[in-house]
Amino acid sequence: MPSLAVTVIGRDRPGIIAEVTRVVADLGGNLEDSSMTLLRGHFAWMLVADLDVAADDLAARLAHLREDDLVVSVLPVGRDEPYGTEAGYVLSVHGADRPGIVAGVTGALAAHGGNITDLSTRLGPGGLYVLVAEVSLPGDVDVVALGAELAELGRELGVGVSLRPAESDVL
Repeated sequence: MPSLAVTVIGRDRPGIIAEVTRVVADLGGNLEDSSMTLLRGHFAWMLVADLDVAADDLAARLAHLREDDLVVSVLPVGRDEPYGTEAGYVLSVHGADRPGIVAGVTGALAAHGGNITDLSTRLGPGGLYVLVAEVSLPGDVDVVALGAELAELGRELGVGVSLRPAESDVL
């Protein structure tokens, strides 16, 4: 079966996940991978489902979600596209909020060929900013040197930055 990538974004309300997965199940599909979050009352969900229908057909079955001002997109996922990437490392950043934190640390990772495979940020009470990211690095990267570079960048940004090996795969 081909896989389809679906995104659903908009103001949160109960039942969005149930409605989308019911359509997928009714079409004989299987939910493979997904990631969902709420940001200030807004729902954002990306999923990949194994379905034997065209992207346009699934989009038509989900069109009713637009009545709630949800934005839905459905795209085919090529068979040659990887199912996932091993993270390898976890990047943690914490400290006082200020502009440029994410741009700085992700730019440093990108300069070494690092790829962010999962990212979560939160602005907490009192302006505490927290970033946690899963990172895949090329095998030839000097991880100790990169960690030192990130720590120095963190000092310049006024935040703590650490890069550590990821633990075994646990959701």
